[in-house]
Amino acid sequence: MSGPAHRQRGLLRRTGTSLVSARPAARALLEHHTGLRAARLAAAAADGLRERLRPTRGRMRALTAGPGGLAWREVPQPPPPGPRGASVRPIAAATCDMDRPLALGATPFPLPAHLGHECVAQVLEVGDEVTRVRPGDQVVVSFQVACGRCPSCAGGATGVCEEVPPCSMYGFGAMGGHWGGTFSEVVAVPYADAMLFRLPPGVSPLAASSVADGVCDGYRHLARHLPGLLDQDKDTEVLILAGLARRPLFSPSAALYAGLAARALGAREVRLCDSRPAVRERAAQLGMVPLAPRELGPRQRARLVIDRSCHRRGVPLALSLTRPEGVCASTGGLHRVARVPYLTSFGRRVTLQLGDSHNQAAVPRVLELIAAGELRPELVISRTAPFDDGVRALRAHVRGDAVKTVLVESR
Repeated sequence: MSGPAHRQRGLLRRTGTSLVSARPAARALLEHHTGLRAARLAAAAADGLRERLRPTRGRMRALTAGPGGLAWREVPQPPPPGPRGASVRPIAAATCDMDRPLALGATPFPLPAHLGHECVAQVLEVGDEVTRVRPGDQVVVSFQVACGRCPSCAGGATGVCEEVPPCSMYGFGAMGGHWGGTFSEVVAVPYADAMLFRLPPGVSPLAASSVADGVCDGYRHLARHLPGLLDQDKDTEVLILAGLARRPLFSPSAALYAGLAARALGAREVRLCDSRPAVRERAAQLGMVPLAPRELGPRQRARLVIDRSCHRRGVPLALSLTRPEGVCASTGGLHRVARVPYLTSFGRRVTLQLGDSHNQAAVPRVLELIAAGELRPELVISRTAPFDDGVRALRAHVRGDAVKTVLVESR
């Protein structure tokens, strides 16, 4: 899939983008554990300085997005894992829908940042207290950093783990907690038993390369609501909003994964709306009904509407297209505010769900569906490339309109 080149944002546009989102982003990031976040960032900076002055560990490559674009950067390898941790080597690492705008400087996440948060990896080393995985295992690596033991994690709410700062995740630089990225030769996993999931027999690393985030994100927002709606009406329609802008920056992979998940869960009709003809063509190939934004109207209303547009018009439009007693779920965006059609939604008794998924809780079920052949996320992949060709492959992904690029272990 190709199209007009997207361009790197200059300093003024990057600064403007950051300032617009700075206050709400800071509020979310500093809501609790402010001291822990500051201590973690200070420790990471001190460790980096020590390793530059008096290196004690080996070096590795990490693919970095900076103001000048993408490049491999030599950085210190992570320290040996703690008692609950592990070190892993990515063998199939995928782009996320946000990697393009992040690398172009179109998000509030400051650059430079080590990219990547979706991968399957091989376990290299584990701590003394790790029991669920061992060296040599091929595993999905959770993109969310979560302990697995606190009350939130025990209740399945791994996205709000109480042992780490809010929004702790790989691939988002300092704002994600400085955990590094999965487009690297080695990744440190602080809570191996909670964050690593062994691949079932017959599931390839390529097929599971986006399970950590995109596939689970698409699945979980549907799985919470669709089975109950289908129990009420077996003909329940699903509508997914992907690209609404003339030239969307965000890739559409999670929207396509949501459509595949809806089909796997039993939905008879799944419609996907995107402004890009190539995305609509891909949706049709995957068994969905493609729509252009101009085709949206009262006739396209559905009981379950998923907003994956990442556009300021997405939530209000999705709510306006939700049928009475239906559910509208927004899976993410970077806009500061959204105007909500409150009275219309109130009168229809619409349920609105906002927020990222607690993906760790969904990984086992998603892997079961892939192993059974009921969910085939590899059909969404548009390009694979060896890790050694990572800069060129991701540069083409960022500047073009590819859906999903996966870097695989170089032979």
